[in-house]
Amino acid sequence: MLIGKHLIAGNWAGGDETFANEPVQGDEDYFARGTVADVTRACEEAEAAFWSYGYSDDATRATFLREIADQIEQRGADITTMGVKETGLPEGRLKGERGRTTGQLRLFADHIEARSYLDERFDPALPDRAPMPRPDIRLRQRPIGPVAVFGASNFPLAFSTAGGDTAAALAAGCPVVVKGHSAHPGVSDIVAQAIEAAIKVCGLHPGVFSQIQGGNRAVGQALVQHPLIRAVGFTGSLGGGRALFDLCASRPEPIPFFGELGSVNPMFVMDGALSARGNEIAVGWASSLTMGAGQFCTNPGIAVLRQGAQAEAFVTAASDALETVAAQTMLTDGIASAYRIGTAQLAGAKAVRQVLATTGGPREATPQLFQATAQAWLEDEALGTEVFGPLGMVVTVENEEERLALAKSLHGQLTCTLQMDGSDHEEARRLLPVLERKAGRVLANGFPTGVEVCDAMVHGGPYPASTNFGATSVGTLSIRRFLRPVSYQNMPDL
Repeated sequence: MLIGKHLIAGNWAGGDETFANEPVQGDEDYFARGTVADVTRACEEAEAAFWSYGYSDDATRATFLREIADQIEQRGADITTMGVKETGLPEGRLKGERGRTTGQLRLFADHIEARSYLDERFDPALPDRAPMPRPDIRLRQRPIGPVAVFGASNFPLAFSTAGGDTAAALAAGCPVVVKGHSAHPGVSDIVAQAIEAAIKVCGLHPGVFSQIQGGNRAVGQALVQHPLIRAVGFTGSLGGGRALFDLCASRPEPIPFFGELGSVNPMFVMDGALSARGNEIAVGWASSLTMGAGQFCTNPGIAVLRQGAQAEAFVTAASDALETVAAQTMLTDGIASAYRIGTAQLAGAKAVRQVLATTGGPREATPQLFQATAQAWLEDEALGTEVFGPLGMVVTVENEEERLALAKSLHGQLTCTLQMDGSDHEEARRLLPVLERKAGRVLANGFPTGVEVCDAMVHGGPYPASTNFGATSVGTLSIRRFLRPVSYQNMPDL
């Protein structure tokens, strides 16, 4: 079932060194460890493939995307089994994520066949215009060239080997070189087999896709700095993403780095909603916080509400709901360790009260709940640092002015949520202009976990939520990251 090697332009390549995955259950599996030489070969083959794939028609690329989806589904049982083993995610979650992965591949196929992604514009010639005639000018979007994609730890399918970045780049006409994530190399191996099969069925240049497993930091650095790579898609930590972003910017020829990095996704519970349904919101918030052990980039880590008896009732209801949640296995030992460290730092922070403290095993996450005032929040920027896991903080404000000040203090977010009733609309109207400057998606009366894959979705936001506030990593708009506009003047059909 597993090959355990890199897929480089149709060849499964090994090496002198290997690394093991970290299975929750069962024996370890071993995989070739990537090298800078592997990166060089993959990038050169991707550039060679671009001269045919980058100029293929929409139907060819759409057929390829659908074939990848079909090949993944044929291997669905093996992918699920390996995913449960490597990540500890439940079978149902992995099946759902597989459906999302194949669904977005097919969505992109439909999207490029409709040709709206080209944003074609035409200004006809005006030969008789005075004082000077106007030439015939046509604009369309063209693929940029080979794209590097870094797999994400928390989504072994939807944000990894054949995930959204890969799907968008391939749809645009860009070959892809994937740096597989060490949290789930087995899943990545099987998905790469599916893509290889699709390449053969469609008769494409094998350099259109390569995947390099493992490797040290130098491998990732070599990938983003290779002169043939034209853009990078990344989902991961703020520290790692910022380091790669800086490398992209410091290249002799800088390239765009589309990184999704970190977000605490604040939820503002307005006064009317708090009074009418505070307990209901608290229970829903607890459920959203703990979904998937809190390992979602849209996990709503902060709840902001007016201080008083109703706020205390909200805290009690949330604590009671969180206390019933059993320990959940985290994706890796490293993520579990980081969660414990982040929890301890908050527990030791000045002016922060730990409402609920729970413990689990070494690779387990259990819910944690903290409370602080807006004044404490505004005085200590560290309180807004993301802790990746099922941890929530309630921040209480004294009045509308303090709630607005807190909103203005926020760094960039993937999401901001407004829990509101009709009586809250006037204040919400004043708050909304602030929130839409802070986040890529603003929700009303819902919870942000769960990102719909559709035309109108934006999954991105101002830094540090992402490194490019004008881009999204989910939805059909994400294809624009890997296209550039070209104008053609007086050009005949060639």
